[in-house]
Amino acid sequence: MIEGHCHCRAIRITVPVRPETLGDCNCSLCSRLGALWGYYPAEEVTISDPQKKLVGYVQGDKTLTTHHCSTCGCTTHWSPIGRSSSRMAVNMRMFDRSVWEDIPHRLIDGASW
Repeated sequence: MIEGHCHCRAIRITVPVRPETLGDCNCSLCSRLGALWGYYPAEEVTISDPQKKLVGYVQGDKTLTTHHCSTCGCTTHWSPIGRSSSRMAVNMRMFDRSVWEDIPHRLIDGASW
């Protein structure tokens, strides 16, 4: 298991393994967040938020909720809305750099959707 956390450590994320690739999306939101997304089945990810600091943001197309810490502002993950998909994404920048720095990045052209 690999554990990461937001800057203030209020939100902790646990995943079972490193992803094979990282998604680097160029949509209007992700390009501003600077996130590198690791994709997992939702049942493989544990999000710990004992102080109830997570806040969700739903953008225009209402397909995802992007979650961030209300204390430090770090975007931690996104989850799907109203789909049968159980896939979610974790912002791998919440983990030590050594966990993700050598994982290949895959451009996701979210700007053209």
